[in-house]
Amino acid sequence: MLRLYTHASCLQHEPGPDQPESPARLRAVLQALDHDRFATLDRIEAPRATREHLLRVHTPAHVDRILATVPDSGTVRLDEDTVMSHGSAEAALRAAGAAVAAVDAVMGQGGKAFCAVRPPGHHATHDKAMGFCLFNNVAVAAAHAIAEHGLKRVAIADFDVHHGNGTQDIFARESRVLFISSHQMPLYPDSGREDERGVGNIVNAPLSPGDGSYEFRELWDGALLPRLHAFKPQLLLVSAGFDAHRNDPLADLRLGSEDYAWITERLRDIAEAHAHGRVVSTLEGGYNLLALATSVAAHVSALMD
Repeated sequence: MLRLYTHASCLQHEPGPDQPESPARLRAVLQALDHDRFATLDRIEAPRATREHLLRVHTPAHVDRILATVPDSGTVRLDEDTVMSHGSAEAALRAAGAAVAAVDAVMGQGGKAFCAVRPPGHHATHDKAMGFCLFNNVAVAAAHAIAEHGLKRVAIADFDVHHGNGTQDIFARESRVLFISSHQMPLYPDSGREDERGVGNIVNAPLSPGDGSYEFRELWDGALLPRLHAFKPQLLLVSAGFDAHRNDPLADLRLGSEDYAWITERLRDIAEAHAHGRVVSTLEGGYNLLALATSVAAHVSALMD
């Protein structure tokens, strides 16, 4: 069974016309999944994350700042890239809450889940919103899995074209979480070097501008998937960014939707081998609407298979 978590509030986060992280992204994703081949998806309204959920990975000051920033009109800019509108705090609560609810569902009933939500999360550090991200959705999910389900080995696989610096920041000293990432370097946020290893639980594998399918698959097959197998995760979380696509405007890798199907199949197989098939994937980047839609469809189809 594949569960799809989303919420209409995630469309009400409106950073403004100059921002690539727009409501149109989620509309494109949901339209792509409104197709006969996805008719069996169990579509679930995402709940809000609680303050307790958020405080497992964020400071009280950070949580308070995000929840208190609710402009009556217009926007408030937190940094050069990260903007909040009237609906942003609610959207962020639903995005993080979707990941928490998905963890509870797969831990209780098995199966897999995809969280079609925004704002994305993997750049948000323990105390800072950045890179379009307010709360770190996948980190909230991982911390919840440890705290509420007693897991000892939670893996996070991140194939967004940008390094998940926030996730790395939060878990750099948490040996129960393995964070593995492929990403373009050099590129925002200027982190993700191979020598950034945490307590041995961080595995960064940079790709160079212009790299494509061959380099991406070789990197995962040779470096990242073996490390993931060796960790034997009890739950696999995925930061599913689709901005390494060749048509994405924010980076310079050359993947296609078939590469997202490929990596999803490999991750699904690892979850079947070690985690009773339990996978929770949450949407991160992807800024060409057609590329995003076709890539998400490939990703979700592979999770369903």
